[in-house]
Amino acid sequence: MSDVDVLVAGAGAAGLAAALAAAEAGSEVALIDASQTYPAGSNTAMSTSMIPAAGSRWQQSAGIDDSPERFRDDIRRKTAGHADRTVTRALTDVAPELVAWLHDHCGVTLELVTDFDYPGHSRRRCHAVPDRSGRTLHTRLRSCVARTDAIAFSSPMRLEQVVSHGDRVTGAVLTTPDGRRDEVAAGHIVLAIGGFGADPTLVRTHLPEIADGLYHGGDGNQGDALRVGEQVSADVAGLDAYQGHGSVATPHGVLLTWATVMHGAVLLNSAGERFGDETTGYSEFGANVIAQPGRIAWMVFDRRIHDACLPFADFRDLIGCGAVRWADGVDELATVIGAPREPLARSLAAAHDASEGRSPDRYGRTRWEAPLRPPYAAVKVTGALFHTQGGLAVDPNARVLRRGVPVPGLYAAGGAAVGMSGRGADGYLAGNGLLAALGLGYLAGRHAGRRPASSPI
Repeated sequence: MSDVDVLVAGAGAAGLAAALAAAEAGSEVALIDASQTYPAGSNTAMSTSMIPAAGSRWQQSAGIDDSPERFRDDIRRKTAGHADRTVTRALTDVAPELVAWLHDHCGVTLELVTDFDYPGHSRRRCHAVPDRSGRTLHTRLRSCVARTDAIAFSSPMRLEQVVSHGDRVTGAVLTTPDGRRDEVAAGHIVLAIGGFGADPTLVRTHLPEIADGLYHGGDGNQGDALRVGEQVSADVAGLDAYQGHGSVATPHGVLLTWATVMHGAVLLNSAGERFGDETTGYSEFGANVIAQPGRIAWMVFDRRIHDACLPFADFRDLIGCGAVRWADGVDELATVIGAPREPLARSLAAAHDASEGRSPDRYGRTRWEAPLRPPYAAVKVTGALFHTQGGLAVDPNARVLRRGVPVPGLYAAGGAAVGMSGRGADGYLAGNGLLAALGLGYLAGRHAGRRPASSPI
């Protein structure tokens, strides 16, 4: 591989955005990925393509009054003030520009999601591709990269280590599965090589509460960014933060959208009992589901909710693989999920009364779009770790920090960098992982690509 202006390691959302932004700024870019399975095996491809942006032109057209400041207030509330302030401000400020750039420059058709509300967002601000599939989003970005002459892509190729001269990172050692090593000089390097969710040892060290859950993320998230960061003594932040999920269909391994909950669905354990306010958030419910007998639960909804979720490609996949099971009434539902009839009947009756305002919900749930009515649908689900939300500390331009000062020539984005989810799973807001990936990638690529490598930092 020849020497380049900008080397981007990782071809998920963060790396693709960084490569495209750097090329648009006038740089020659080398883009690599360590895995040949990246088109289907990245966190991006496994997402629902939701990108929150406050103050976007889509919101303005819909008459929605929103702003980056209001978005930051929502993040502050959800994270109890623990979110990285620098990254939060940078991402909430750039988000409206980012979604417009994705649509106008990258050929990613976006629309504002207005048919339901996600937990923690005080405004409808999530933008998604029409089929709400991360696979579609990833495909559109890869197509844009393929059309861009200034970007050369190579895979499988792994960034093994960075090379420094003095304080500045000046290149990298790349390896291939056959053992070939190649040292490449680069004006700037963007680490978009994922988090550490696929490394069981790191997960058990930093995220013990979810260590026994299903891992439902990209196979490339092996902690490479942390190991590369150690080579330059980089700062780290938020390593105990992650996005979990409480509804991955099992044994199918397909995401059941939390839109079911926001439309009125409930989660029941194998004893036929609910175990919390489902509307608090899908991330924290990952550990809640794992804590249930057998580490499973059942998402119960009705025909109205079934039809409302059909826009999600993953939901249609679930239907196709037979994960959605129907029951005409309580007796049949008890048989489907293997729960005692009486506790199940009491749980459904209590939820029905709460949804109609006749009695308060014992778990404090107040958001019920409508009561559930038979026939009932049920999907067996488990709790999962989707992706980590901590990593290398960065500045507003996604430059990696060392003792609080940018490391010249080195950037991090996506799972490689700290996000804006604070601590644990409770601080995660829908779409914030994808915004951190695309947003930090965009900021890194724009900053790294807009000036000659020899310019002073």
